Amino acid sequence: MKVDLFDFELPPERIALRPAEPRDAARLLVLDGAGPDGATRDLHVGDLPAQLRRGDMLVFNDTRVIPAQLEGLRGAAKIGATLHKREGPRRWRAFIRNAKRLHDGDAIDFGQGVMATASDRAEDGSFALTFAGDEPVEALLERAGRMPLPPYIAARRQADARDADDYQTMFAAEKGAVAAPTAALHFTPALTAALADAGIGQATLTLHVGAGTFLPVKVDDTAEHRMHAEWGRIDAATADRLNAVRAAGGRVIAVGTTSLRLIESASGEDGMIRPFEGDTAIFITPGYRFRGVDGLMTNFHLPRSTLFMLVSALMGRERMQAAYRHAIENGYRFYSYGDSGLLLP
Repeated sequence: MKVDLFDFELPPERIALRPAEPRDAARLLVLDGAGPDGATRDLHVGDLPAQLRRGDMLVFNDTRVIPAQLEGLRGAAKIGATLHKREGPRRWRAFIRNAKRLHDGDAIDFGQGVMATASDRAEDGSFALTFAGDEPVEALLERAGRMPLPPYIAARRQADARDADDYQTMFAAEKGAVAAPTAALHFTPALTAALADAGIGQATLTLHVGAGTFLPVKVDDTAEHRMHAEWGRIDAATADRLNAVRAAGGRVIAVGTTSLRLIESASGEDGMIRPFEGDTAIFITPGYRFRGVDGLMTNFHLPRSTLFMLVSALMGRERMQAAYRHAIENGYRFYSYGDSGLLLP
């Protein structure tokens, strides 16, 4: 499909620079039923329990964002690095700013006693960074790194102390993401308690979101796009719980596109969800037949992005274009710190 089909105009003032307070006060656009005849409702995230059915299951990503942005020097040259995928105990693949000044074998001093050697430059301009010393890399990043805000926020303001909390979900446990699974940023203990009281289950999986999630689609046709890979895990007990929900007539509803992509990676043609551990580079576009999920809660995505293609596959491209027009006209806040949508095909 032509990538232009997934374009739309977004006024810059619709990009949220801070999350709603409290988190579950964010707005919620509910799309119930795919296609042009489906219902559209303007609600708030706190209304979520009444939009679901007893016996449904929400699936959250429990990845934790690490301070994966580093600023350093290679000699006198300033080098910026955004880690995006672990390749070994001390080695991370990183997107590099000022990459023309960096070569294989160069050492970068990130300050605070944190040093790394660059190697294996890839076609996308990224390098492998191997960190020196014996300290865990996570400890080095806590000392020298900063929270990796999405580029559309970072271009308009600096990361600050608030972001250390604002850019983590309440489920964050497994360190390794360099971007938050932002749909879950809307959840609070009070909301999860209300969901439990309504008979709606909750499960977690892990997918370490990479910075590649923000990479633009640079080709003209979706068939030519190469999707970034991310590491994820669904254990056997969680897979069994999700299968049991569907067998009993409940719905498995992914909270965030990361949860959805991992469930679909773990699902067979028979609709059964199986244990999974490893990389996934699944790329979902219209025409894809969903096998493991029955709905999705997700924030509003960038134009021409793989994630807008994914929601178009779930609900229909014309329906999503109309929904985004509605959201823009009615003042919804977009992207990572913005409002959310509940998509129930």
